[in-house]
Amino acid sequence: MAPGHAGGALAVNDTRFFGHPVGLGNLFFTEMFERFSYYGMRALLVLFMTAETANGGLGYDVAKSALIYGLYTSLVYLVNLPGGWIADRLLGQRKSVLVGGIIISLGHFTMAVPGIAAFYAGLGLIVIGTGLLKPNISVMVGQLYSEKDARRDAGFTIFYMGINIGAFAAPLICGYLGENINWHLGFAAAGVGMVIGMIVYVVMGRNLGEIGHLAPDAQAEKPASTRLFGIGIAATLALLGGIYALSAMGLYALNETTITRIYSVILVAIVVGLFGWLFTRKYWTDLERKRLYLIGLLFFGAVMFFLAFEQAGSSLNIFANENTERGFLGLEIPASFFQSINALFIFTIAPLVAGIWLWLGRRNQDPSSPVKFGIGLVFVGLGFVVMIGASAASASGALVSPMWLVLTYLLHTLGELTLSPVGLSAMTKLAPARVSSLMMGVWFLGSSVGNFLAGFVASFSGSLEGPSFFGFIAAISILSGLVFFFAAGPFKRMMEKAEISMGGRGH
Repeated sequence: MAPGHAGGALAVNDTRFFGHPVGLGNLFFTEMFERFSYYGMRALLVLFMTAETANGGLGYDVAKSALIYGLYTSLVYLVNLPGGWIADRLLGQRKSVLVGGIIISLGHFTMAVPGIAAFYAGLGLIVIGTGLLKPNISVMVGQLYSEKDARRDAGFTIFYMGINIGAFAAPLICGYLGENINWHLGFAAAGVGMVIGMIVYVVMGRNLGEIGHLAPDAQAEKPASTRLFGIGIAATLALLGGIYALSAMGLYALNETTITRIYSVILVAIVVGLFGWLFTRKYWTDLERKRLYLIGLLFFGAVMFFLAFEQAGSSLNIFANENTERGFLGLEIPASFFQSINALFIFTIAPLVAGIWLWLGRRNQDPSSPVKFGIGLVFVGLGFVVMIGASAASASGALVSPMWLVLTYLLHTLGELTLSPVGLSAMTKLAPARVSSLMMGVWFLGSSVGNFLAGFVASFSGSLEGPSFFGFIAAISILSGLVFFFAAGPFKRMMEKAEISMGGRGH
């Protein structure tokens, strides 16, 4: 069992939060406000970078803005790996979430200060803080339940609703303040949201019981882990210092293109190195090793899904700003408001999707996880098929109906509901107990790679014809979905050998 799981096992009879352990309420509201801060800033990021300097923006072109956006969102998820390790070996999940939330708040308030230095420093702080908070709060949700608790998947669905409440409100509040009053006021509002989340987390902390504390075996290894952590920090600083020194000497030009190349090499090395390390460890049991293969397959699905889905903050956000008719009752709707549509559909569609899974499950026809991943990828691809039509209609310079984007986000939401909660819940089931937070970091590493590729692909949106750009994303998404459909049979047999049920009821 992972640290704290013993406490979760004792929560079987705790039904104080809508039939679930009362600690879920704490994590629900904490994550809701953290996601408010993240999606509030994300809705403004590309718009702020591409806005003219006369309008308070940075005046960057689309290609540069998309690359920076991709690097930032990728790093936000990449640092979940060291964040998970720090929780497993140094701080425990409970303290990691608190420290992470404080750093995130500082990052948003730093971005509220005008200036290039404050902008990049704020992004860096948010990256570090999110790495400590994001994987560990999800692990704590899993720790509330025993592995055989039938409420587990439903608990993650409730938790997922908290994420989307924050994601819905954030673009409306932060987006309005940023686009209509002052960009930096919008960033500050995101920081206020994170502060509220941390207040909730501390005040309701007693509801978490004993979960999230550092395990006894990790306590014993803490001196060695601290030394390893110090070596990692020193190596990172040395790498960054070496790159800066080469630039200062004129031997290597540092710009968004070269930084992207360096980061892509690092990202590939991390993925290959991590999975190489995992698959070559000799201490895994046969059951744990089979589960690791399943984690690798889910990782691939996450990469391909988020490559497409995370166009929302970049190319789709720009399309809303430049090509969409936003007039309503004599007022102009801020482009960032479209970022709330996905979360709105989550509220309205999630119960229907969950009901379908339950109905199929009662008839022993509940689709397996690979089938659901395939469905999710096909749906997100179909959303970009819609955008082929939207971009063709706007090719002459005419503003198109906002219903194009609404339909796209509807299809993307259907895809998200059949893939993202399934993957999140599956990771907590599949993860070997000794590295539970690290394995959650592997799931978010898939998001990191997908987000980086999303930004890289979006950087071409300003130079390619719209139908070609969106058609490319549609094609790779649908083809990836078909791969999962064809792999469903072998995947299901692997899951049976891993002695675990991966049905998706309640998602």
